[in-house]
Amino acid sequence: MGRGTNLPRVGDFNQRVVLDRIRRADDGVSRVELAASTGLSLQTISNIVSRLLARRLVVEGERRVEGRGKPRTMLHLDPRGAYALGVHVDPVVVTAVLTDLDGEVVSRRALATPAGPDALVAAVADGVRELLADAGVDRADVLGLGVAAPGPIDMPSGRVIHPPLLDGWVDVPLRDALADATGLEVLLEKDVTAAMVAELWRGNRMRQGTSLFFYTGFGVGAAVAHDGEVFAGTSRNAGEIGHLIVDSDGPRCSCGNRGCIGRCAAPDTLVDEAVETGILPASTARSTPAELDAALTEVCRLAAAGRPAAERVLRTSARRVARGITIVADLLDAGVVVFGGPSWARLAPVYVPVVRAELAAHATLREMHPVEVLGSAVGDDVGAVGAASLVLDDAFAPRPSGLVGRTGAVLP
Repeated sequence: MGRGTNLPRVGDFNQRVVLDRIRRADDGVSRVELAASTGLSLQTISNIVSRLLARRLVVEGERRVEGRGKPRTMLHLDPRGAYALGVHVDPVVVTAVLTDLDGEVVSRRALATPAGPDALVAAVADGVRELLADAGVDRADVLGLGVAAPGPIDMPSGRVIHPPLLDGWVDVPLRDALADATGLEVLLEKDVTAAMVAELWRGNRMRQGTSLFFYTGFGVGAAVAHDGEVFAGTSRNAGEIGHLIVDSDGPRCSCGNRGCIGRCAAPDTLVDEAVETGILPASTARSTPAELDAALTEVCRLAAAGRPAAERVLRTSARRVARGITIVADLLDAGVVVFGGPSWARLAPVYVPVVRAELAAHATLREMHPVEVLGSAVGDDVGAVGAASLVLDDAFAPRPSGLVGRTGAVLP
């Protein structure tokens, strides 16, 4: 966690530091404790807390006696002090959520992904109005709209370049189109990066050391965080691991190689293998993302019901993915690997034991430390909640790099 500074003209950063401390204190924290943990003077703390109380971001709670002296008033985050909107764009479904400051979902909407970017933008604008109306939240209390989309993304211009399985999506200016349609400030990010931000915002299990988030959906991706900070890369598209080769005898990839991790984990690969081995009938519909998703659900259902052939299809995919995860975890010296995404809940019963066994047996650094394998703490909506978390993170998380502007001057 960052510490504050008593230098003038950095009130916004100090305010973020204090708010972050209060947010992460499950049982509340006093002004004296804030001064001790942030390095800020008690007077500075008192001034910042007064501003946070006035903005309804923080509330005063119980008075607690600790040692000598007068009782201390405990401070708590007011989850309903502000809100954030998040949208996850997926080839099958578009999910929109309204969250409070804790990242808890207040209202949710989901609809089949409309055909084409224009229809999606119109549907999201309607969904935003419905979410706010359902929750009785004033638009003035909304900090912004976050959008999680398949990569790669041209971050400076907010353009989605060529996402897989989204017909008609080529070089789409999604950020600006949604800002115009909703009247909100819009943040656009890769789906896997947004998911990682959701995990970081909601808990402390990935705040220390190096963590890896592995996204499973119609594509795969990875996000990396170190001590609570996401690694973005040169173009902010880090984590494109789809062409990491994990099985030289695996299925042929569009890049010309065999056994790329993205191809090995793709729903169409698993469904095709299930059809070829007779697990699913040859007549199984699989020409659209929605049909593929339904067929994958059936394969997973059959595996859970004890069909050995269905389980073998999933286990083969899991072993291939586990090899890739082991390579990346070794490369990054990761201590935690978290899985999530639209396909994860269905794949988890087979994938989790396979990935854990692979890391325990073959990770180069296993003698230095174990690698914990976990499922998302956020759940199936991690993409949409992650999109909303982008807004919360941008508004409130302390970022020391933000103290210096382009000219090198300290920002007010």
